[in-house]
Amino acid sequence: MVELKVKVGEKGQILIPKIFRDKYGIKEGTKVSIEPTAEGILIRGKPSPEELMKRLEGHVEKIRELGVSGLRLGDLRKAYLEMEFEESIG
Repeated sequence: MVELKVKVGEKGQILIPKIFRDKYGIKEGTKVSIEPTAEGILIRGKPSPEELMKRLEGHVEKIRELGVSGLRLGDLRKAYLEMEFEESIG
């Protein structure tokens, strides 16, 4: 595993090294997600719309395999990760 140390700026900003930006498709203006984990902070590049649809279709298929019926893609469009996170810590 490659590990690089970076300095936190006065506004709490960090520079993601080029090797990681290139590997994970993070470019100027790209939105990323930040997720707290037991080991620290996980930063993920935002998936493309095509990748996101592929992931969602995979989740729907898994739910159908479990025997849950009536679920349609788009049923959770008003659910937000922030809501889930707030519920888990609340």
